[in-house]
Amino acid sequence: MRLTGVSSESGWTGLSVSTTLTNPSTRPGLRLPGRVTLAAGGEDVPVRHVRLGLVAQAEPEDPGSPRRLMQYHQAPIAGRFVVPAGRRRAVDFALPLPWETPVTIFGGVPLMGLRTGLRTEVSVDPDLDQGAMVPVFVHPLPTQQHILAALETLGFVMRQAGLQQGRLPGVEQALPLHERLGYWVAPLYAGPITELELIFVTNAAGLEVLLWLDRRLSLAGVTHQSISRFRVWHAGQDRRDWVATVDGWLRHAINRHAAAAAHADWSAAISESAHVSRHPDEPVAPGYGLGGTAGSGGIGGGGDGT
Repeated sequence: MRLTGVSSESGWTGLSVSTTLTNPSTRPGLRLPGRVTLAAGGEDVPVRHVRLGLVAQAEPEDPGSPRRLMQYHQAPIAGRFVVPAGRRRAVDFALPLPWETPVTIFGGVPLMGLRTGLRTEVSVDPDLDQGAMVPVFVHPLPTQQHILAALETLGFVMRQAGLQQGRLPGVEQALPLHERLGYWVAPLYAGPITELELIFVTNAAGLEVLLWLDRRLSLAGVTHQSISRFRVWHAGQDRRDWVATVDGWLRHAINRHAAAAAHADWSAAISESAHVSRHPDEPVAPGYGLGGTAGSGGIGGGGDGT
């Protein structure tokens, strides 16, 4: 499957830009291969640079502000060159995706309208920037896939998904945003909590899994929130009992949440973490993790081969 984004032609230079992805379906940490093609009109066009950027709609840190389109990752793919009049110039690329790239597809279904686009920026002398955009479909890593599937098995139903601008306190992040997946609580776990949000912070070695628990007493207009953090590694993910693992995380997090609520008022602030850290397992170089490159014959490590 190939997808192409084409910019409108510039009336000043006659330059048009098209971006083609070999395969728009990918995963965090892989390389996204494709080609940018520039076509000049009746005059030579001097180009200063060509850059690629990942773009998505995100909630701002100020809750009163509207969602906005933000570029959360960019990389140059070409420096200065000239596109001769009436000619084309192709630039091939294999863009390494950050390990924290938000997931937009689960089980072949888009996550509540989440979208990521690849924007191509061409800077033309003296000061004209043009952009062509093409959609990118980001599937979960095998480790993420197992956790999401385990929550479904345990009876949790996803109710919303979104991107939040800003960084999480005490968490090492590479990107200026993070993804939040909100769930209706499964009956087995209802009572101590009424809402669950799941946050992944991913790197080459594994995942930080944040469970954000909330119990809202709507009639009283009060709430109690807590966060528990867990770390899991990509290595050995296909040999783990994921339903038992996620159930254990949930029970531990809910017990902490209930204990904190019993000794504080309902508006208590988040004050501690269940996180235990250790040195990362041998990280995999970005772009070649978990079995290869997007557009190859398949992806190993227990994935679905998308």
